[in-house]
Amino acid sequence: MSKAIVRRATKLVLITCNVLVALLMLLGCYNTLFDPQRFWYFGLLTLSIFYLLVILIGFIVFWLLVKKWLMLISIVAMVICWKPLREVVAVRFTSFTIQKDSAQLRVMSWNVEHFDILEHRSHPERKLQMLNIVKEYQPDIACFQEMVASDQYASAINYLPDFMEKMGMSDYYYSYNSRLDFDNKHHFGIIMLSRFPIINKQTITNNPMDYNSTFQYADIVKGSDTFRVFNVHLQSLKFSADNRKYIDDPSMESEDDIQKSKSVIAKMKKGFLKRQLQSERIKQEMNKSPYPVIVCGDFNDVPNSYAYNTIGKGLKNCFTEKGSAIGRTYYSISPTLRIDNIFVDPKFAVQQYTTVKKKLSDHFPVIADLDVEF
Repeated sequence: MSKAIVRRATKLVLITCNVLVALLMLLGCYNTLFDPQRFWYFGLLTLSIFYLLVILIGFIVFWLLVKKWLMLISIVAMVICWKPLREVVAVRFTSFTIQKDSAQLRVMSWNVEHFDILEHRSHPERKLQMLNIVKEYQPDIACFQEMVASDQYASAINYLPDFMEKMGMSDYYYSYNSRLDFDNKHHFGIIMLSRFPIINKQTITNNPMDYNSTFQYADIVKGSDTFRVFNVHLQSLKFSADNRKYIDDPSMESEDDIQKSKSVIAKMKKGFLKRQLQSERIKQEMNKSPYPVIVCGDFNDVPNSYAYNTIGKGLKNCFTEKGSAIGRTYYSISPTLRIDNIFVDPKFAVQQYTTVKKKLSDHFPVIADLDVEF
């Protein structure tokens, strides 16, 4: 076989691969154009958008050295995906001023992973460190997911009035299902803490009445302004230790490996479909709000996913407005997982945003400062 034929064949393979990657990125960025019930597997591509982008950039560099005009394959795809890509990567350098402006509203969202209650004897310092982060940043509103606390028993490890005092909060709203209590003293749910008065509050629970089908909202008054804050925690993937191990080191060499891969994919499918229903129900309640809304929570899904776009439609994402790089908020499985979000009504001006990258929970807290003069 002549060298010319090999070169042409190699070039054709590379072009085909480049086009395929470009198409996969287009499908990942615009997967919400397809029925999520029928095309749920397109949701898998949203997890890969950052990596697909890196590959396309690699192709641009390669074609620049070999055949410049073929760079257009990647460039055109990136231009078409420019808006969705802004949700994934923020190309800016930012800093965050911890000393807050009293005229602004500081909002924190954090999956606190029970405040590490299971390790309270062996690592009592961890809860204190978590509380110190809240005290250091002094949010006006803090929305926590996976909150384990007691609002009844002073002898409980996580007694809620103690939390309120240590964090300097004056009002709270705790939503939980007593059937899913952590133990005899502690509830398991979501909580909203506020330095300002809560004048109305509501817990919404939908079938099947489990934890992820429950969300809350509260109307909060700051001066002459009233806004409605939603706190949500969408369906998790519920990966087991074996699932995580397989994801870290995937293989298809044996029947056991195939079964492990099927387990991971089945859990992903279940998560995509449940989050579709949950996000639609949350959006229905958001649309009823007579006030500008703020949405905080653990979405368990990445930017440009169906749940992300459904809840975020018509709103600003604080990371997109003022964040930088990829904004990772979950430090397991993949370095690109930004699954915790703060969305706000366009009437809010986002002044600054940060992710506090301290491994105290399995999630990093996210914080945004907002101007609230409507």
